[in-house]
Amino acid sequence: MSDARVLAAGAVESHVRAFFEGHSVEVVDYDLGPERRKVVPDLDLRVLVAGPGPRSDSWAYVTAGCWAAMEKDGHGLEFVMTAHVRDQRFIELMAMVAHYHCGGHQLDLEHSLPIGEPWVPGSTCDHLLISLPYLHGPDLEHCPVPGGHARILWTLPVTTAEIEFRRRHGHEALEQLFDEAEIIPTDPFRASVA
Repeated sequence: MSDARVLAAGAVESHVRAFFEGHSVEVVDYDLGPERRKVVPDLDLRVLVAGPGPRSDSWAYVTAGCWAAMEKDGHGLEFVMTAHVRDQRFIELMAMVAHYHCGGHQLDLEHSLPIGEPWVPGSTCDHLLISLPYLHGPDLEHCPVPGGHARILWTLPVTTAEIEFRRRHGHEALEQLFDEAEIIPTDPFRASVA
């Protein structure tokens, strides 16, 4: 990993540790494997896993490496997923998001991607919606890195029906449905709002 990439990943890690002060934070170096590395050779991925603590009773999984692989003019993205438990499955999903984003399907706010299977076995959530990190707020979202700024966006598990609703009615209308239904976004078995 180049010095600039190490510094950027370190800045994201420092930001996440500061935000989740009082929580355990584990750094998982994720090897994409030879096939994925062929597609995204510039992606050196870490997933930061923050346990429950004073800020949240959930687990947070944050990528560190997307910004360094994809930044333009000092600006780029990292991603956070919030879940009800600590599970390798969520680390792998964050690696999938990073591979998707850095491998030719650049994600941004209000984008979505199919998971190809349930978020967890038995869940109807089979897509991820890229949204503002409402559970954590702008203090997590805005992350300074050397030479720029990373924006940490939320990967919210949603259903196919919710994605179809969003295509017909727009992102804001879907978020309004989430608010009205008072969804618990970390509940993998929540009912679809659409």
